[in-house]
Amino acid sequence: MDRRPLGRSELVIEPLVLGGNVFGWTVDEAEGFKILDAYVDAGFTAIDTAEGYPNWVPGNPPGMSETIIGKWMKARGNREALHIFTKVNSANKPGGLSAQAIHDGVEASLARLQTDYIDLYFSHWPDPETSHEETLGAYDPLVRSGRVRVLGASNYSAQMVRDAQQTAIVKTLPRYDVLQPRFNLYDRAEFAALADVVAEQELGTVVYYSLAAGFLTGKYRSKADLGKSPRGGGAEKYLDAKGLAILAALDTVAAAHDATPAEVSLAWLVAQKGVSAPIASATSVEQVQSLAKGVRLKLADDELKLLTDAGQ
Repeated sequence: MDRRPLGRSELVIEPLVLGGNVFGWTVDEAEGFKILDAYVDAGFTAIDTAEGYPNWVPGNPPGMSETIIGKWMKARGNREALHIFTKVNSANKPGGLSAQAIHDGVEASLARLQTDYIDLYFSHWPDPETSHEETLGAYDPLVRSGRVRVLGASNYSAQMVRDAQQTAIVKTLPRYDVLQPRFNLYDRAEFAALADVVAEQELGTVVYYSLAAGFLTGKYRSKADLGKSPRGGGAEKYLDAKGLAILAALDTVAAAHDATPAEVSLAWLVAQKGVSAPIASATSVEQVQSLAKGVRLKLADDELKLLTDAGQ
């Protein structure tokens, strides 16, 4: 399986990142351990989480996802074999990327993860009240000391990225090497708007919402299907003519490969120019095996075109 560099950084990963947003939400600790074991056994190393996953669940302590991943790494003794991604300013609040917020956030994440370094640390949401200089200045000692290896920006516009990179040059501060935008067969605008800056700045991209809140699994084909999962509400907005055209194209290609719509969706993403790896979460070992099959599936040019055209 091809391994891909994340931009100009030292990180090289397989073309799949396991999403940790479900740990502590729809996946408990015991099942989480099984999923993480299966993911590593399938030959992958990159795991994405955040200080805010899943803080939307009432009664959850902060950072349950990080805590579960940390306990698993401790139990398995495998930290050095993994690439751990986490994020600060998950609450998307003013001041969430201030020097103090980053100092507090990284200490809390390291403690929950039971590690002394983070491979890739993202600014989860932009913070209009804090300058790039303050944010990157707070990251600087973390990178120099090795507590953070590489920096990333999630949900940033192209102009925000350019401004941050220029600040890094002028002030001799660490730059962002990886972006985390939303991108899937249906949602393409955000990634398209970043294409030029990704190429110019030689950035890696790990894209989220790879399966459009589960819509691209084919599980939700009418409003009656939305109750099939606690996450079903997020798929409702895709139930339109464009969404149904994409599902029809997925069904056609999936039938030709004895694959599922989700597997074909991931294969399309992995084939897109500028994509380093999709992020996808799993709630069972079987789903992990399906994700692995999807990112290893090679589609013909005419199949890629059919899928691309369906989502235009």
